[in-house]
Amino acid sequence: MTGPAAAPAGAPLALLDLDGTLTDSYPGIAASARVAFAALGLPVPDDQALRRFVGPPLPSSFALFGVPPERVPEAVEAYRGYFREQGMWQNSVYDGVPEQLAALRDAGVRLAVATSKPEVFARPICERYGLTEHLAGGVDGVFGAPLDDVPSTKADVIAAALAALAPTGPVVMVGDRSHDAVGAAAHGLPCLGVAWGYAEPGELEDAGAVGVVPRVDGLAEAVLDALARATGALPEVSGPASPAAGPTTGT
Repeated sequence: MTGPAAAPAGAPLALLDLDGTLTDSYPGIAASARVAFAALGLPVPDDQALRRFVGPPLPSSFALFGVPPERVPEAVEAYRGYFREQGMWQNSVYDGVPEQLAALRDAGVRLAVATSKPEVFARPICERYGLTEHLAGGVDGVFGAPLDDVPSTKADVIAAALAALAPTGPVVMVGDRSHDAVGAAAHGLPCLGVAWGYAEPGELEDAGAVGVVPRVDGLAEAVLDALARATGALPEVSGPASPAAGPTTGT
């Protein structure tokens, strides 16, 4: 599947997280985690606690909830068994996201997905939910973690995206969790946070995000502003203004 016409390497580039930024994936992730805890005979965390599974690498999330290190692979296998069949489709794109992506693309910004979710899941999700059409290179604009046991962080995923896209213009990472900001910082990139995802209060600011976008309808403007601050003036997005607020093998 092909994406938008290729923009030059000097065009601004926005790397977009998937879970909690473009899609509300909590229902499927939580259901998959419940299956995994039950399969291991361990107490199932409550709904609020399970929100912490969205975004970070999956083995880290199981370890955070007390799964013994030697049983983490078993938990991951049980999780993915359900996720592959059902959980990945218990998902939806946030209202207004496609319009914001189209506005950025029309303003000359290259778009790519950089997610801690395994790439083998992220690509079909982006295709089914109509996100691929907005990305530079189509499905080749989706970068994720490996499915095997090779350790992967958000910084690793961002490194793969940068190597493949070879941008020479400004780059910004957009995400909803602290690991997005930490991964971006590892490459000297700014991270713009979004408030509609799964971060705890203050999490993004504490991790060094350059700003937090309060509503989906302000995403395109905030991304352009972050890119402009890195390099100078960029095209304006038509439509109502909405200012940004102030200061991995994954799921």
